[in-house]
Amino acid sequence: MQSGISASKELQDAFNNLVSSSSQRGLLATIKNETLVPLETLQASGEFHSDLSGLSQYLSKDEARYILLKQDGSAADGYIAVTYVPDTANVRQKMLFASTRLTLVRELGVERFRETVFCTTAEELTPAGWDRHEKHNRLDAPLTEEEAGLKHIKDTEALESSGGTGGRSLPSAGIALNLGDEVSDALESLKDSREGSLVMIRIDVASETLHLDASKQDVQPANLSSEISSSEPRYSFYNYPGQQGVVFMYSCPSKSKIKERMVYASSRSQLVTLASNVGLNITKRLEASSPDEWSASTLAEEFQEQKVETKTFARPKRPGRR
Repeated sequence: MQSGISASKELQDAFNNLVSSSSQRGLLATIKNETLVPLETLQASGEFHSDLSGLSQYLSKDEARYILLKQDGSAADGYIAVTYVPDTANVRQKMLFASTRLTLVRELGVERFRETVFCTTAEELTPAGWDRHEKHNRLDAPLTEEEAGLKHIKDTEALESSGGTGGRSLPSAGIALNLGDEVSDALESLKDSREGSLVMIRIDVASETLHLDASKQDVQPANLSSEISSSEPRYSFYNYPGQQGVVFMYSCPSKSKIKERMVYASSRSQLVTLASNVGLNITKRLEASSPDEWSASTLAEEFQEQKVETKTFARPKRPGRR
């Protein structure tokens, strides 16, 4: 899944300093204003494993971070890209960091990184936690449900970065989601729908099948949040009044099961592709942990901002013309 975020020059310079410096162990980075930026430089005080002991002081329980670590030695590919996303981080942050991790590696140089790692606790980045990680890699142990979910995201990103695929079956990081006819038909019906039309789609995780949850007409923005499930993730396509095209909305309540969150997260961009394939014009994408976040006033602000951006970036008139 591609987020449209890019690495800042400051981050590229900081990483180049990490590569050339003999006294630096790592670099912390984050996403700010839709850009990857550096946060903190980590100094080396000993060997790789011992330096991990001081890493936890830079990590919190609710803020995601990227951590670029340099292993011992001078190998050109001796770097590790860690995506640290704690379970208590908000859903939007989780999805944003997961969808940007490949961008980070690509823009800093894929050839530099020997390994990419996804962590959810600071303990995984201690000497003991890293020893378990290396042992796990050597044994090639079976994945837990959570690890498998994280792998779904990583594999999907790799699939999408290579161009993705189409067809009646949607490949999702090793899961071929079955697509019922009612899904395509409901999405296609939105092409000529009137304002206020809403189509909601769910995934039956057990059978790995996409289903139409509901299709409704004349849904006003003030009533939209009450129509969408507040207990399970949903993909929703909404014809917002006064707009050309439809809005793609992804909601994922925090009480959703880990496998649900991972399957939905790793499949959302494919739903956008499916909608585009049936001829829908998606003008905006919105995400929320709860549908309650999409109040009438919040949605109005979203589209007001879109109008301002459109006006700001309008093509200038040629000199001498009126």
